[in-house]
Amino acid sequence: MLDLGSGGGIDVLLSARRVGTTGKAYGLDMTDEMLALANANKAKAGVTNVEFLKGEIEHIPLPDNSVDVIISNCVINLSADKDAVLRESFRVLKPGGRFAVSDVVTRGEMLPRSARAYCCGWDASRGAGRDGLSEEAGGSWIRERRSGATRIYKVEDAREFLSGQGLDVNAIAPQVDRKF
Repeated sequence: MLDLGSGGGIDVLLSARRVGTTGKAYGLDMTDEMLALANANKAKAGVTNVEFLKGEIEHIPLPDNSVDVIISNCVINLSADKDAVLRESFRVLKPGGRFAVSDVVTRGEMLPRSARAYCCGWDASRGAGRDGLSEEAGGSWIRERRSGATRIYKVEDAREFLSGQGLDVNAIAPQVDRKF
């Protein structure tokens, strides 16, 4: 299994138990600080079937068809090239494998497309393939199973999130109300 943007490695360490002693759990992160924390957590857990890799989720340092399951928790939204993340994910995923993502999804127009792509999650309004994912990136492979939104951010949340970013919070916050 592979965790995209594994941070401190907690999901990888939990998954290591599920894959068993003959399986392998990989965590991929781009920051030295998170990799150091993940490896410290691995040492404390005493597991041997875990490996933390340094790299970007747009360029996964694993061979084609090498993992059965990919997970990611609120990391893909940070990528400016989500299609590249999906192409890479489907490249390393074995046929019949599973790809489980929990992430931020935008709900309609709210900011210029360039800003949405960079900071605001999956653009569910794009209309190319299921959930706005391009067919080239693997959108046609995805079988959707949704449990629904767990939180829809309101104008007050946006004000809190945007403050201190050098933006006109009062002008932007109402535009993002209930949009992600």
